[in-house]
Amino acid sequence: MEALKERANLLRQSLEKSQVTTEKMMAAFNTFDRRRSTLDAAIRPIQENMPDITRCHENVSKSLKRTEVIVSQFDRIREVEVVIFKGPSEDLDGFTEAMDQLLRISRFFNSRKSYKTSESTLLHVNRLLDDATKMAETEFKKMLTALSKPLDPASLFDCLPHKAKTYAMLTSDLDDPSNSSSKDETEIDTMQGEHAYILPTLISARYIPQLHNLAVRLVLLGHHMQCLYIYRDARANALQQSLYRLGVQNIGKDELQKMQWESIQTKIPNWIEMMQICVLFAGERKLCDEVLEGIEKSFLDRCFMEATSSSLATLLSFGEAVVKIKMSPDKLFKLLDVYETMCEFQPEMETMFVSNERNELMQWFFVRTRLVTVSAEILLGFQELVVKDSTNVFPDGSVHPLSSYTMNYLKFLLDYQEALTQLLLEYKTREQEEGLQFGPLILRILQALQSNVETKSKQYKDQGQSHLFLMNNIHYMVTSVRKTEVAKELLGDDWIQRQRRVVQLNANQYRRVSWAKVLESVSSQGLLLSSGGSSNTMENAVSTASKDAIRERFKSFNTQFEELYHRQCLWKVHEPELCESVRLSVAELLIPAYRSFIQRFGPMVENSKSKYVKYSPEDIERMLGELFEGKAPGQEKS
Repeated sequence: MEALKERANLLRQSLEKSQVTTEKMMAAFNTFDRRRSTLDAAIRPIQENMPDITRCHENVSKSLKRTEVIVSQFDRIREVEVVIFKGPSEDLDGFTEAMDQLLRISRFFNSRKSYKTSESTLLHVNRLLDDATKMAETEFKKMLTALSKPLDPASLFDCLPHKAKTYAMLTSDLDDPSNSSSKDETEIDTMQGEHAYILPTLISARYIPQLHNLAVRLVLLGHHMQCLYIYRDARANALQQSLYRLGVQNIGKDELQKMQWESIQTKIPNWIEMMQICVLFAGERKLCDEVLEGIEKSFLDRCFMEATSSSLATLLSFGEAVVKIKMSPDKLFKLLDVYETMCEFQPEMETMFVSNERNELMQWFFVRTRLVTVSAEILLGFQELVVKDSTNVFPDGSVHPLSSYTMNYLKFLLDYQEALTQLLLEYKTREQEEGLQFGPLILRILQALQSNVETKSKQYKDQGQSHLFLMNNIHYMVTSVRKTEVAKELLGDDWIQRQRRVVQLNANQYRRVSWAKVLESVSSQGLLLSSGGSSNTMENAVSTASKDAIRERFKSFNTQFEELYHRQCLWKVHEPELCESVRLSVAELLIPAYRSFIQRFGPMVENSKSKYVKYSPEDIERMLGELFEGKAPGQEKS
């Protein structure tokens, strides 16, 4: 029981302690509740203002970041100032990068003009940019001027097209065999295309990026014209000096008017050779494209044309002199040389020079157009000159100078067939809008010559000589055509055959007209009298013939033959085969008739044979072989 009591007391004490603890806890909870209510009351306003506080915090953060950016821009300005003040000579790449930094800074403050510091900062940055641009301009001019040196003629020669280089090498070797080029032939053969050439190195590639960086920034900063003037002056001067070293000089208008054709003619080959230097213009185009890469193309084109226009004008000034001189047929071929050269290089020129408001090719096209017009007019005028030529024939009836000149002229025309075909197609007039054709024009010139020769033949009083003259000249025309494959193809076999028939017809007419009376003298017609019998023997014929009539026939033959012999020995047939053919045709006609006449009627004058039968058939044959030598009998051939 005692133990139970003791345990009951302990339980009671524990319950009392628990009660006290519970009461304390309840009091604490009551206190905490009161404090929580107070805290809730205090915190409630803060909770209500929390969005504003958050926004304020965000604004502060943003302001701090903006301040950091602005501060960094000022730091960059201070760093850039140091580089700019040092100038571009010491570190060009760093200088151009500093310019780019200034541009970015300028754009930064231009987009934030609401900042209080923006206006003053922009003024400072723009002043730095102006100073930097002037320095860049000075450096660009200094570098480009120093690097723009005239090209050495030997270096240019190594760049020339295959065709031009080969020609120049051959010319050099002919003048001095010891100067033969050391270049391997395979190097020339590897050049692709007729006009393939190696572009000259006008400025070393190591400097191109630096020049490009300066030029681009000058244009970017609005200094277009300064960049243009600097580039034009430096490159134009270098190009002009290169031309001067090559011997190309500008021909002024006053000098041009005073130049005579003989002076111009001697300079044409040199000018044609100088036209090869269009490779210089190609090099200039490449350099301009590299230095001004990325800049607006119209500006780039203008820089190139400004730099090259004066040199192009210098080169073409001679062409102007050529087309403005008074023309004549003998000048046509020099004009065609110039025309061929311009055609050859026009594709390159059109590629390099771009048409715009100041078309730099206007002078080029003017010279070419004038070449076409003048050359076509000379050619058409030549046809008229052939038609109207009124020079007299020669006493020997030989080939007339008009024939030889015309055929030689046509031979040269055929050498220029390709160029003339193109030129005539380009030639346009109000009356002839479709151009002219080369083949028909050549045929018309030949027809004009033949017509003129036929007219000239009438100047001869002797009809036989008239036919011989026609035979000579038309045969010369045919022979000249047959000697040239191009002419044969152009005119065709039909034309040749027709003209050969004309030659033969005139040869036959010459023989008939010239020797008809001589043949009548040795004809038995009129000598044989009727004897009342039917015998045709020699004795009967002789007995019935009049001896006086026979003597007159022999005398007539001798007189007429001698007259023809002495006269026709002075006549001329230039072509040996034709000459021999005509002699043979006369001999075949005359000698058999003469031999027969002597055999039949010679015995009647036997006692005085030496008086009447002066020539044997062999003598006649020998004398006929002396005809058409253009010299008197017994006279040495000159």
